[in-house]
Amino acid sequence: MSTIDSLPPLSQVIATHGLSARKSLGQNFILDLNLTARIARLAGDLSECDVLEIGPGPGGLTRGLLAEGARRVLAIEKDARCMPALQDISDAMPGRLQVINADALDLDPLQYLTPPIRVVANLPYNVGTELLIRWLTPKDWPPFWQSLTLMFQREVAERIVATPGSKAYGRLALLAQWRARPRIVLGLPPEAFTPPPKVSSAVVHVEALPEPRYPADPKILEWVVARAFNQRRKMLRAALKGSAPDLEDRLIAAGIKPTDRAETVGLEQFCALARRMPGGSEAG
Repeated sequence: MSTIDSLPPLSQVIATHGLSARKSLGQNFILDLNLTARIARLAGDLSECDVLEIGPGPGGLTRGLLAEGARRVLAIEKDARCMPALQDISDAMPGRLQVINADALDLDPLQYLTPPIRVVANLPYNVGTELLIRWLTPKDWPPFWQSLTLMFQREVAERIVATPGSKAYGRLALLAQWRARPRIVLGLPPEAFTPPPKVSSAVVHVEALPEPRYPADPKILEWVVARAFNQRRKMLRAALKGSAPDLEDRLIAAGIKPTDRAETVGLEQFCALARRMPGGSEAG
């Protein structure tokens, strides 16, 4: 029996350390170690990678990542109550797990990691989308990560992989699909978690592309997309009103009808529009 297999069941760990999940921290724990190992495997071969995990809680996924061969895991946990449980895992796997008690939104993980890097996490619901957008919109590309394997509410996962014309299509889909390849790889019912959330969840695997699918300035594209989807049912000429002189001509040049709504316009057209907006590479 390996050292990590000798650790107590997660239900016992939670009871020993009083780790009742806190809604204020967006916590929902997965106690089934077969399931956490399966999620770790969805991230691919980890043997030559450092892995960043956000919100490990009592360490179910952490154990899975280490058992599946991750070279090294950096686990960032905001809840100080979880630190003793995570330290037990670190003690069982010397040199392969570093645990930091911090808010992931405030910490630069790159000072602790060595490329290649993959991110694998059952993200706390209250910060998951914000972290994803940060990872998708760095100044330089390719990013620090090779891939992201992340747990979200099912609704958020569907927004990440949505296509034009669908109800879920919007800013998140465009940002994810512009420079990466996202796909839903696993669905989970509420009862997979403790305590069960009110909604279903899904794991999304996002692979970074070597370069964007279409050229565009990141800041301009993000601005255009955010404004375009701010009021979804508005025609684009109204949603973007005042953003550029001869706006309708710029829309037409990008292959967009001024009467089109944002939810019907594809990624290629949005990138073409960004290039033609003030500050873009093809701006008039």
